[in-house]
Amino acid sequence: MAEKLNTLLDLLVDCLKDQYDSEHQIVQALPKMAKNATSPELKRAFETHLEESKVHIERLQQVFTQLGAKAERKTCKGTQGLLAEGDEAIKDKMDPDVKDAALIGAAQKVEHYEMAGYGTARTFAQQLGYDQVAQILQTTLDEEGNTDKKLTKLAESAINWKAVS
Repeated sequence: MAEKLNTLLDLLVDCLKDQYDSEHQIVQALPKMAKNATSPELKRAFETHLEESKVHIERLQQVFTQLGAKAERKTCKGTQGLLAEGDEAIKDKMDPDVKDAALIGAAQKVEHYEMAGYGTARTFAQQLGYDQVAQILQTTLDEEGNTDKKLTKLAESAINWKAVS
């Protein structure tokens, strides 16, 4: 049975549970993505983001504590679906450079989804007066944005060009 959400705080905690599960799913998926990337720079980007995602989980645990809520996971179906698309790119037979381009695209879809979730949670926290929570969420949001920018730079500077030829 679905949990009843009566207040903006309830909605914030629910949103955080979704993000918490999303980060756990991503921690499971990134090693596979790194393993299947052929570009050394892309492998490093996935490995770096894996370590960042572990920190994001720790930050979310802090946020739950500050809100007086239990750190629980609520299955994030959005991340599940996006990661399933990434799995398709891994399983499909394609040129290695094209596969790297596909992996970047799949990863960026996940990053954008995460940014939407963290931005929403941050705004809820701000409106509720949880300034420290909002600041923690903004730090993670900034890191997700930086990862997206790094992936774009990799795609535009080398990987997509290799996939063209």
